[in-house]
Amino acid sequence: MNPPSFQPLPVPPARLGESPLWHPQEHALYWCDIPGRALHRWQPALAQHQRWDLPTEPGCCAPIDGGGLLLAMRDGLWRFDTATGQRQWLADPPYDPATERFNDGKAAPDGSFWVGTIYEPRDPPLAALYRWAHGRLQRMADGITTSNGLAWSPDGDTMYWTDTKAHCIRAFDGVRGAEQLPPPRVLAQFTPRQPGQALDSYGGRPDGAAVDVEGAYWCAMYEGQRLLRLAPDGRVLADWPLPVRCATMPCLGGEDGRTLFVTTAREGRPAEELAAQPWAGQVLCARVEVPGLPANLVRL
Repeated sequence: MNPPSFQPLPVPPARLGESPLWHPQEHALYWCDIPGRALHRWQPALAQHQRWDLPTEPGCCAPIDGGGLLLAMRDGLWRFDTATGQRQWLADPPYDPATERFNDGKAAPDGSFWVGTIYEPRDPPLAALYRWAHGRLQRMADGITTSNGLAWSPDGDTMYWTDTKAHCIRAFDGVRGAEQLPPPRVLAQFTPRQPGQALDSYGGRPDGAAVDVEGAYWCAMYEGQRLLRLAPDGRVLADWPLPVRCATMPCLGGEDGRTLFVTTAREGRPAEELAAQPWAGQVLCARVEVPGLPANLVRL
């Protein structure tokens, strides 16, 4: 598989772009700017960009069956109407919003919504993973610092979940129809950055992810300036360089599922890095050979 050739979307950069979502019904790309407190939409057919300012940080978004988006924000779960820009309350946050917020999340194949949190003090590891279904939030796993990398295999029976700070991606086999998560296996474990280690020799830490129709797991390596494509057994199938240091999450979409979108970050990056990498914060896009899976819909 040839390395992708990236270009940025013609839209303003985000401070910390996250949660790219190709909406299967609207034929549009959505993404969040977490510290920028904004939701974005790009409609390729119209070459039109839209931004909605929000009252607090959005960690992620997911399409709802019947219209609108589910937004996981610091102040809870909300149904967002893109026609009016109005929010409708769904659930309160199951944490203290002074120190924790929702982070990465996605709809599962069964229509439930899974979302993890980030514990902002970073220590101890108090972040958790929740499942929202039938109007209630259930705590499914905990003991991590930064929840990321949620994705499902094509048959829906394996769920992937990442603890970014621990540099670890886990796979849970046998989740289809299960009420509790089965014991995980380690899909990939990466070496943390050592004190004083230069970024050029650091491989990065696993952030957001997507799965393609062949079952491969695409993972953005934050600060590693690369995108990995991993086999279901963890083998590295591809290791692609990126034009920016901090990629946050890939998404496969477009009309044929073969357009790769990658959100990136510029928040808190050194001035010399931003000068050398002017696309930091942009949504990068490229054409690839293997299509992605359509986004699952949340069923309220």
